[in-house]
Amino acid sequence: MFSINENYLKLQGSYLFSNIASKVRAYQAAHPENEIIRLGIGDVTLPLAPAVIEAMHKAVDEMSVQETFRGYAPDLGYEFLRSAIRDHDYKARGVDIALDEIFISDGAKSDSGNIGDIFSERNRVAICDPVYPVYLDTNVMGGRAGSFDQATGRYSDVIYMPCTEANGFLPDLPEERPDMIYLCFPNNPTGMTIPKEALQRWVDYALQVGAVIIYDAAYEAYIAEPDMPHTIYECDGADRCAIELRSFSKNAGFTGTRLGFTVVPKKLMCGDVSLNSLWARRHGTKFNGAPYVIQRAGEAVYSEAGLAQTAAQVAYYMNNAAMIREGLTSAGYTVYGGVNAPYIWLKTPDGMTSWEFFDYLLENANIVGTPGSGFGPSGEHFFRLTAFGSHENTRAAIERIRKMG
Repeated sequence: MFSINENYLKLQGSYLFSNIASKVRAYQAAHPENEIIRLGIGDVTLPLAPAVIEAMHKAVDEMSVQETFRGYAPDLGYEFLRSAIRDHDYKARGVDIALDEIFISDGAKSDSGNIGDIFSERNRVAICDPVYPVYLDTNVMGGRAGSFDQATGRYSDVIYMPCTEANGFLPDLPEERPDMIYLCFPNNPTGMTIPKEALQRWVDYALQVGAVIIYDAAYEAYIAEPDMPHTIYECDGADRCAIELRSFSKNAGFTGTRLGFTVVPKKLMCGDVSLNSLWARRHGTKFNGAPYVIQRAGEAVYSEAGLAQTAAQVAYYMNNAAMIREGLTSAGYTVYGGVNAPYIWLKTPDGMTSWEFFDYLLENANIVGTPGSGFGPSGEHFFRLTAFGSHENTRAAIERIRKMG
């Protein structure tokens, strides 16, 4: 008889956001008259920028003509998009990234889960706590997590790096030696980011212990403060120890059109084996490429009009973040994030658990957020709100919270 991947049986409950959706559906069914404001899932609400839509329409027209029709995309992605990425995201910041080190994909979530394919099951994984659930869950699926301890809420073989008020929500270097280190800055869920000097310490540490850093920079477009690196490759030596994940979802609203990329430098080696060549083989074998129409849309993000229009969208969401920060602070809440990221990380009042506050907020203000404990044990007694709603809904949500007391 066939066998299954038993690592899947070690996963704890349903995916966090599926669980939230289920609870909200049940509440709506019981209270159909109540208008719910959703500030939970980090999904954008503004339409795609005009420059992006124009490029998509043009690309669709090309697909209807024999001479300009496109079939399978090149393995790494079309050169026109990779060139735009290299020039604007790296070269403009003084970082030298080659075209064949950039791999176009259908999003950072896919790549963050799939990157484990090129690493051994024996690797020790270090993750921040709280953490974006995909990093942990995909390593559970890949057999690197060990057994789950219900008492601690942790897996035996995972190295947890607590991010708490005490350390400013920035992880300390682990005492145990990891092989793979997952970092996300600006951070999801805490909304905090990392100064360049602090990130350099992580690069130096990874080079010292022989670890690889999986660096998720999906929210770099939201960085407003100086001396906050937009790419890990601004740090010396990062091209010898780091893989960077990027997304078009949050900076350009591609959550529904799906586009991202991963950078794997050729200097990143395991002995005499190039990780770039391994990822290229995995990419070519298991992925047929993002659609031509979507890659042309991605190219348009880097046009003069596209850069201006998407920057305006980012500013719109960050205005929401400021509104939430100021509103919650004035209402007496302890609030973090929302300066360099579209996430607000608030401390639950009166010692409530994260899920107790979720229920309280849903029932008394009809607002949906995300319980911090869903991101890991160190997220308990915290709660995440996103700035991706409309100005009107964001303002209404803050007024509801104020009235709630």
